[in-house]
Amino acid sequence: MLDTLFQGLFSQGVASAVSVGDFLACVGTSLAIGLLLAFVYTYRTNYTKSFLVTLAIIPSVVCVVIMMVNGNIGAGVAVAGAFSLVRFRSQPGTAKEIVSIFLAMGAGLICGMGFLAYAVLFSVLLSAIMVLYSYLATLLDKKEKLDKALRVTIPEDLDYSSIFDDIFATYTTSHVLVKVKTSNMGSLYKLSYDITLKDAKREKEMLDAIRCRNGNLEVAISLRESATPDL
Repeated sequence: MLDTLFQGLFSQGVASAVSVGDFLACVGTSLAIGLLLAFVYTYRTNYTKSFLVTLAIIPSVVCVVIMMVNGNIGAGVAVAGAFSLVRFRSQPGTAKEIVSIFLAMGAGLICGMGFLAYAVLFSVLLSAIMVLYSYLATLLDKKEKLDKALRVTIPEDLDYSSIFDDIFATYTTSHVLVKVKTSNMGSLYKLSYDITLKDAKREKEMLDAIRCRNGNLEVAISLRESATPDL
């Protein structure tokens, strides 16, 4: 039983016609895999219904393409590869979306070749890894929420080089002055800092201390933009 479990359904002759039973088995397995991948993708991820439907259907589409090219894997991959470009021609995808597309295509390719057990094993293994990485990513997000971009306006008579050093030493683990800009005919300075908070709950306390130091002029804080844009 185990010896034959991972044998391809078409191993005895890839050029022969595909039976209805084999066709339904491959398409049914690929649809089930697509549903699994769509469900896994929703874990800790912002998603759209249209993308979930696409992700659920792609394995079966690739599976049918591979079967219908009658064993010509090169032609099947070329045709199926065109399907993966449809969505991203009009709307850029995130790195996770692109990986999910290729994962769905890979599962469909294995199903189309008839290795159904391998397709299921491949999908379950990669799905588990995606869930694990998504969980680890949420832990990193908590750290990233402490990374802030701070904008402070001060009058021209204050020395911006070290005026807030004691406040930053109290409330942040690191701070870097990244930009200085004059405003209002040179009577004001606008300072831009990249800071990392020690405790997000003390953010307002830090802002109040800065407002007392800069004469209650404008102060703005926001999440720091990623230096590397998403794929």
